[in-house]
Amino acid sequence: MTKLRSVLSVATALAVALPAMVGAAQAQTQIQVWHAFSGRLGELIDKQIADFNESQDEYEVVGTYKGNYTEALNAGIAAFRANEQPHILQVFEVGTATMMAAKGAIKPVYEVMAEAKEPFDPNAYLAAVAGYYTTADGEMLSLPYNSSTTVMYLNKDALEKAGLDPESRPKTWPELEELLVKLKESGSACPFTTTWQSWVHLENLSAYHDLPFATKSNGFEGTDTELVFNDDLHVKHISMLAEWVKNGLFKYGGRSEPGALFRSGECAVMTESSAGYAGVKAEASFPFTVTNLPYWPDVEGAPFNTIIGGASLWVMAGHEAEEYVGVAKFLTYMSSPEVQAQWHQDTGYLPITTAAYDLTKEQGFYEENPGTDIAILQMTGKAPTANSKGIRLGNFDQIRTVIDEELEAVWQGEKDVKAALDEAVARGNELLRRFEQTAR
Repeated sequence: MTKLRSVLSVATALAVALPAMVGAAQAQTQIQVWHAFSGRLGELIDKQIADFNESQDEYEVVGTYKGNYTEALNAGIAAFRANEQPHILQVFEVGTATMMAAKGAIKPVYEVMAEAKEPFDPNAYLAAVAGYYTTADGEMLSLPYNSSTTVMYLNKDALEKAGLDPESRPKTWPELEELLVKLKESGSACPFTTTWQSWVHLENLSAYHDLPFATKSNGFEGTDTELVFNDDLHVKHISMLAEWVKNGLFKYGGRSEPGALFRSGECAVMTESSAGYAGVKAEASFPFTVTNLPYWPDVEGAPFNTIIGGASLWVMAGHEAEEYVGVAKFLTYMSSPEVQAQWHQDTGYLPITTAAYDLTKEQGFYEENPGTDIAILQMTGKAPTANSKGIRLGNFDQIRTVIDEELEAVWQGEKDVKAALDEAVARGNELLRRFEQTAR
């Protein structure tokens, strides 16, 4: 009888406890995050989400890969129209103007944080990063997450084979050309390649020399902006690259994965995102150097600062107030010095806050991995100007496609440089006028 009572007591306790346990599990508020990271980056964001979920029991963040940046943006827009939008959508920097113009679709980050009474200081973020995603009044619209800038990678073994100092760091484009000639003379079949040709050789070229890529402060002051990257310096720079193609100094690797040409050892020098560091470190079987993007020495004041690439986290409108509290807590977690420092060290993306940068220095990461601080020093060496704080244009993804087409015609010898840039500007301006009509 005693044993039976004991069993009944246990059963009764379980009967009471189980509904409570189920209720507690069901009480967790779910937060949907759509992102564009696969592979190693996908693993890292999954880890960040899992760690956040482990750190508290009120919210469950669910991360979902939605394809590349363009596909993720399109998925988010389609979902909003169907009233099935996620709470957070990762959008690449060229989609910023599109998100800003999506009236009623977004909930600005500064509002989310204020309403949730979550500590939030926009000044804690690197100015060159935060400025891209803030209004003229300094109000942050989206949260910087994975921000990068363009740098240059050099294969030390290839330099040594050419009789060059393996620690060579050419500062200017003429200096780089001299180095590439020597690499070719030593037998290199591919002295130079580049990724992201518009971002590196037109957009960052403009910022680095304090020249406009477009009017109206590169679109920050209004949608009635026009492209202007067909001036003398841009023509001069693209003409140099065209000559490099003819002379066997530059090999164009296409739009999809040109960085593989460097990582495999085929190309000796590459201009690429700082976020390419993780891939180079993982795949390259040779020692390499990371250094600054070259500049043109005849431009007064150059170099200035480069601009960012990457993406930010946008909060979508249309959810419950309690869910936005969870969103705010997750954004606070993602901005924390520990998370951002680790993210920076794992990927080559910039640490988005000064605290994360300071923590990385304290941990000795830059001393152990020379060159990994180049991106942040290049971005923060000078205060951003109206021409170097970023580019905010509508239909920018399509504009970049136009630029790719025109530059490819140049590399193939089918078009004169000035004619190609003029055509890219004209076609791009047509896309800007279409966006301006829809943004009204």
